[in-house]
Amino acid sequence: MRLDDDDFTLFGLPPKFALDRALLDQQWRRLQAATHPDRFASEGASAQRIAMQWAVRVNEAHQRLKDPIKRAAYLCELRGASVDAERNTAMPAHFLMQQMAWRESLEDARALAEVEALQAELDAEQRVSLADTQRLLDEADQPAAAAQQVRALMFMSRFRQDVERRLDALDPNR
Repeated sequence: MRLDDDDFTLFGLPPKFALDRALLDQQWRRLQAATHPDRFASEGASAQRIAMQWAVRVNEAHQRLKDPIKRAAYLCELRGASVDAERNTAMPAHFLMQQMAWRESLEDARALAEVEALQAELDAEQRVSLADTQRLLDEADQPAAAAQQVRALMFMSRFRQDVERRLDALDPNR
């Protein structure tokens, strides 16, 4: 193991979007046990600092791999297609139209049922987009197209927060 290994190598997993979450968590627990600074208490401050670096590295990798959107973005970058969501907002025209329709629907929604229907639509679209992302990364090896999907997924994730806030405003007891 080296600190500069990619996350998949660090965890002994194949670099694919489709991931066995139980195996990821098992590997994380194993690595945490091996790198925990308390294991190195008798070896002095230097060994504990190095163990702390490893523990942080393992935790950061676990956070990135367990989140499907972060994992997809990471895979895109490993394959030379940076998502660069802050500067690159390129998405298919149909998705841009979908975004506008969702925003309008959320603004116009006055009843809880309307917002819940929008949330269900968003959930379904996210499932489809995640499946497309998996296909583009694991089967078609098209990281640039997958990066575009990841940007769409990032929008959906942010929009989901807006939907959740509206749901909370309409029904604070939910």
